[in-house]
Amino acid sequence: MSRSDRVALDALIAEATVDCYNDSECVTAFYTVIEEHLAVPFRTMVLGVDVTVTGVDLTGDEQILAVCVRGKSKQRIPVLDLPLPAPPLEGTQWVDAYRRWARGT
Repeated sequence: MSRSDRVALDALIAEATVDCYNDSECVTAFYTVIEEHLAVPFRTMVLGVDVTVTGVDLTGDEQILAVCVRGKSKQRIPVLDLPLPAPPLEGTQWVDAYRRWARGT
């Protein structure tokens, strides 16, 4: 990751977490911006299977999950593990910022 990419992600992290007092509030803030800005639905591959991501959820234990659908089946997987399609979709920069924040890098 280039220095300019890190600077851009750090700016998004600062924007999302500006009013947060703890990690719980930060996760909620990231969920809010991801839900608001991520262009859904979109298609991606999860474990070699083509799925459609229809939205995001926030669990009681503060995980942001992507809602993945294939036919009549629905599965929620952590956004931290979600393969994002290329080229990047509108709003994926918020997922990248969340990943950077969550991994502390």
